[in-house]
Amino acid sequence: TLQWETLGKQFVEYEQEAPFLIPEDQQRRLLEFLPLFLKAWEQSAGVIVFPNIQLLASEVSKLLTKEIKRNLNGKPAEEARLALEQFLQQKGEAGDGHLLLKLVYLLSQTDLRTMWNIIGSGLPAALMQCLYLFFTVPLKKTSDDGETSVDDAQTQEMLVKIMLNMYKEEQGIEELLAADKLQSLIIATASLWDQCSHSWKVPTGCVLRTISKAQTKNSIVYLQAVDCIKIAVQNLFTLADTLPACDVCEAASIVLCFVKDSYPVSSALLTEFENNDGYQLLLKILLRCEGLQQNEGDPYLDEILDMLTCLTTCGKTELKVSGNIVHPQLPHFDFERTQPSGMTVKNLQPFQVLQSIFQRSNDQHLCGRILAAIGTIWAWDRVNFFLLEWTLQPINQFTDIIHFKPHPVQVQFFRLVESIVLDLSYVPHEILKKVQYLIKENIVPFCTLTALQCLLSMTQKDLLFSDIFRDSGLLGLLLALLRKEAKILRKSAGTHLPGLKEGTEKELNVVMLKMVAALTARSVRNTVILKDYGMVPYIKIFLDDECYRSATLSILEQLSVINYEEYMSIIIGALCSSTQWELHLKLDLLKSLLRILESPKSHSAFRTCSGFNGLLSLLSDMEGALQDPPSGQWTAAGQNCILELVFYTLQGITAALHLDPVNSNFFQRNGLFEKMAEDLGSLGCFWTRGGRQNPVSLENKRTFAQFLDAAFCSSEPFPAWLKNSIWILNFLDCMVKGTLHQESYFKERMPEMGEESRDDQEAPQGQEEHPVAFKRPGNKLPASAYMLWGNPEEKLEMRDCTIVHPGAVCVMVRLLPKLYKEGHAQLSQEIQCALVDHIQSLVKSEKSRQVMCESGLLSTIITSCQDAFCNDSHPLHLPLTRVFEKLASQAIEPHVLR
Repeated sequence: TLQWETLGKQFVEYEQEAPFLIPEDQQRRLLEFLPLFLKAWEQSAGVIVFPNIQLLASEVSKLLTKEIKRNLNGKPAEEARLALEQFLQQKGEAGDGHLLLKLVYLLSQTDLRTMWNIIGSGLPAALMQCLYLFFTVPLKKTSDDGETSVDDAQTQEMLVKIMLNMYKEEQGIEELLAADKLQSLIIATASLWDQCSHSWKVPTGCVLRTISKAQTKNSIVYLQAVDCIKIAVQNLFTLADTLPACDVCEAASIVLCFVKDSYPVSSALLTEFENNDGYQLLLKILLRCEGLQQNEGDPYLDEILDMLTCLTTCGKTELKVSGNIVHPQLPHFDFERTQPSGMTVKNLQPFQVLQSIFQRSNDQHLCGRILAAIGTIWAWDRVNFFLLEWTLQPINQFTDIIHFKPHPVQVQFFRLVESIVLDLSYVPHEILKKVQYLIKENIVPFCTLTALQCLLSMTQKDLLFSDIFRDSGLLGLLLALLRKEAKILRKSAGTHLPGLKEGTEKELNVVMLKMVAALTARSVRNTVILKDYGMVPYIKIFLDDECYRSATLSILEQLSVINYEEYMSIIIGALCSSTQWELHLKLDLLKSLLRILESPKSHSAFRTCSGFNGLLSLLSDMEGALQDPPSGQWTAAGQNCILELVFYTLQGITAALHLDPVNSNFFQRNGLFEKMAEDLGSLGCFWTRGGRQNPVSLENKRTFAQFLDAAFCSSEPFPAWLKNSIWILNFLDCMVKGTLHQESYFKERMPEMGEESRDDQEAPQGQEEHPVAFKRPGNKLPASAYMLWGNPEEKLEMRDCTIVHPGAVCVMVRLLPKLYKEGHAQLSQEIQCALVDHIQSLVKSEKSRQVMCESGLLSTIITSCQDAFCNDSHPLHLPLTRVFEKLASQAIEPHVLR
């Protein structure tokens, strides 16, 4: 502070003496003072505490202006350029210029009033003359390697910063006009770009862009009076033929800045630009940018495209267009209520440049940027889509040529088309007809695929598109194409014929199936058309390929809405005709079946189409599949997948029996529970060999629930056969309670295009698989994942009876003796006792005992567990006797007890 006070007093003395000093002495005194000021500034960490700072700024700026003019006065350009360079650089005693420049640089960053004093000194015009010389006269090499010295770079940085600070002020622009060099510099950038000083290109562009943003009415009149834009455009036409495209873009972007930035003040420069073929110039320049390497010239190319986009809103009057809204339209679309926001298109000429470039160029970057520009214009105001499409029809015309464009451009284009529906809520019927024609012609498969994906997204948005694409003939077209592909698949029958589709063409088949699935979803009329076309036999051919399966099942599930019997015959037939090793096909079919069985109306069709026998045949086909260790081809299948198939098979049976007395009676009367017990017992995890069971001492007996938790825990050293047995018993226990169809133990698999066989994803042999594959028992799917199963009132009536399917208890009893395995006597008998205790807990209530008696559990115990029941030394004798006694107390008819 003391130092600043001392300097303040010294400057006051200078002010008082200055009027009486000759100019040379006055200048000498000021230059002696400035190093002291700089030293104080450096020692105070850049903080200036100087009361007369505005006056100091004025004095220093005037002196710098005077010295610049002195160095320029009467000299040729090269000599003046050299003199300026020497004056402004710090070289020994000739460092006055650098000292003055540094002081002005520091003072220009203080406050606005100080800046006004600097501007009032005439410095803006003087520095513009300097910039013109530095730009137009190439910089001399200052070292052997041709690099600019550090001092030169520092000088350039200070000069540019001072100009940026001055020229962003309106007052600075007004002072600048006195130099009569602004138009010369603008024209020089448009004519001497290839001959100018390379190191001054970027700084000059930066300064001119700052001036452009601060244009005033006077500066625009000044530029118009000297035909600045007209001459610049004419010169750029010449440069466009000779310079590299990226250089022309850089030069043209500077001129275009003045045109675009001046418009809010006056339309004069834009009019001058338009009247002198400015748009044709930009079209010529931009078309030359085809094939530029990535990032080469990108900033300036993008800047021109951005300014062209902005110029579309530069017009005096609103465009008045009226188009016929073709119906049907989405319910919430109302064009009459669409109000302009002020960012509407008023000038079609710049947009025509963008449109022409897209039509004439196949360059990925150019085309992509233009599509992005169109999206931006639509985002400004939704009215802009209609203004453009009802006048120039860009999207309509682009659809005719989109298949010629690079793949990324095709993707971007169809996303833009999709946004018309998703964002603007408008159905562009004419455009959609052309897209449909593109699909029909299928000139470029990738383009066809992308177009169809676009229509698929629309169809999934609103049910209206199911009617639109049916009436337009798209549904019929897709069915005809799928019929053709199905015939090829049927002919191939697993072989690789030349006509089989791979890659993009195969993915196109997938999307066609998805599209048909979307068109038939919730549309009975479209589903009837599919059936009337005789497509059902062809659609089911696609079930064999996992890539096609999901969409194919969606179509068949929709078919069930009009004909449950036909759906059931297809699915049950496919399950029964599948080979023993097509486990994942069976799983997908079962999951589809479960979705349809959610409707009680489907249960009768399931029964009449031999659904129960079909599902039980799946269990029969898996004989020995869960042996420990696995053998044969079952080793490759993986026990997780096998157990999952058992689960979904039992789920399907439970779903078909749920709240359906006819099906339940059918299943019981035809001995299918006995068949189920036989098939489950042959899976390989239950012991089928005869032999006497020796009693062992069981000190700490575990409950069935504890065994189930232990089977789920991977740390429990249970053998694989026992874990599998426990899981199957758990499935049966859920079936007894009527909840199996609502359980979810397995992670959902999502096959993708090109995915390898899912069998390859199984855990390696010997690893514990179950904890990975299963979810903890008792976890239900979210409520949203299932439709309501049956009537809630009927559920309430069953609360008193936990046994919904008593035949499943009989299955558990039949499997009870098969839980014993030699070599694991103690563990076997422990799980047997736990299961008997669990069965006993199921028959606690009088109603449950009555239900079990009627299901024949008494005779099942006697026939299936005769050794244990009749041998009082058998470890299961006592618990089985207790169960029998409980049931016998409910036996009303004597012959049942006998």
